[in-house]
Amino acid sequence: MSADYTRLPDDLPIPVDDGAADGLVGRKVPELALPATTAGEARLGELAAGLLVAYVYPRTGTPGVASPHGWDDIPGARGCTPQSCAYRDALADFERLGAAVVGISAQASAEQAEFAAREQISFALLGDDGLRLRQALGLPTFAVEGRTLYRRLTFVAARGRIVKVFYPVFPPDRDAGEVLAWLCGAALDASPRMANNRPREVAR
Repeated sequence: MSADYTRLPDDLPIPVDDGAADGLVGRKVPELALPATTAGEARLGELAAGLLVAYVYPRTGTPGVASPHGWDDIPGARGCTPQSCAYRDALADFERLGAAVVGISAQASAEQAEFAAREQISFALLGDDGLRLRQALGLPTFAVEGRTLYRRLTFVAARGRIVKVFYPVFPPDRDAGEVLAWLCGAALDASPRMANNRPREVAR
């Protein structure tokens, strides 16, 4: 029987904060062009010039294809489909706040495109199978069955810099709601007229 990737098992191990995301707040979002499921490429630096929510995830499952051995035992690995679907369902709320949403993984573009079509993900999923973001920002990764994948992490960027990081993310299906709540409480705006109204997390 194939796994139901839309549901989370009750006994998933909870990831702990290992400090791997420390120092990301205040960093400039790199000028990287990554393949996007919406068409062509997306330029992260351009997106982050406004208000950007980027959730970084390990990999989405494919019906009929087995997950890596022991996948559910890796803290923070399971849950990419519920996380993405939660962002899909809350997309209008993010847009009302002026925030663009992207998902980023080290999966190949074809895998991401199949998932986006199957789950009706209308925002861009970006492929980084060369782990260029790890090189640029030091994003945390883990290895499984010979592949290096990103650990689950979400960052918010405004005016080109990261202003908030959510790490570890658990449970993943609540990530979109927690980010929305933070955005509403931060009174964050990417426009120059709000330059004096930055959230405390921004490094100066």
